[in-house]
Amino acid sequence: MTREEKSQVIENLTAQLAENSTIYLADISGLDAGTTSNLRRACFKAGVRLSVVKNTLLSKAMESADKDFGDLSEVLKGNTSLMFSETGNAPAKVIKAFRKKSERPLLKGAYIEEAVYIGDDQLEKLVNIKSKEEVIGDIIGLLQSPAKNVISALKSGGGTIAGIVKTLSEREG
Repeated sequence: MTREEKSQVIENLTAQLAENSTIYLADISGLDAGTTSNLRRACFKAGVRLSVVKNTLLSKAMESADKDFGDLSEVLKGNTSLMFSETGNAPAKVIKAFRKKSERPLLKGAYIEEAVYIGDDQLEKLVNIKSKEEVIGDIIGLLQSPAKNVISALKSGGGTIAGIVKTLSEREG
C-alpha cells in the first residue's frame, strides 16, 4: 500500500469515526470464510456495518478525529474489525447472538455517545443499553401517564361539572 493510499484510508476512517456515535471494535480472527459471511449477513440484517481495518491506520484516524476515544487505542492489537451502527446496542446484540454458535467475535471495545467501554466483559452491559428511540418512548410514556389519569378521572364523573368536581375532591381526600 502506497503512502497516498494509506492517507486516503486514514481520511476515510476519520470521516467514518466522525459521522458515527456508535463504534465497536471486535476481533473476528479465526473465523473461516463461511462463518465470516454469516457474521456479515447478521450485521447487515441488524443495520450494522462491518469492516476489517489495519490497527495502525485506525489508530492514526482516531488521533485525527475530534472525539476523545480514551484508552480505546490500546486495544488495537491483532485482528480488528470495526462495527458502526445507528443503535447503541445493535452490534452487541449481533456479537452475543453470534457467539451462541462460535467463540468469536470478541469485543475489544466500544465508543457509544462519548462513553468508552473496554474489554469483552462489557458485552452484557452493552446489550442492555437502551437505544435512543427506546429512551424517548419511555419518556413519552411517563409524560402521558398523568394526562391519562386526568382524562380517565374526567370520564368517570359522567362529564358533568358536578361529577368533575366530585371526582377531583375525592382524589384529593
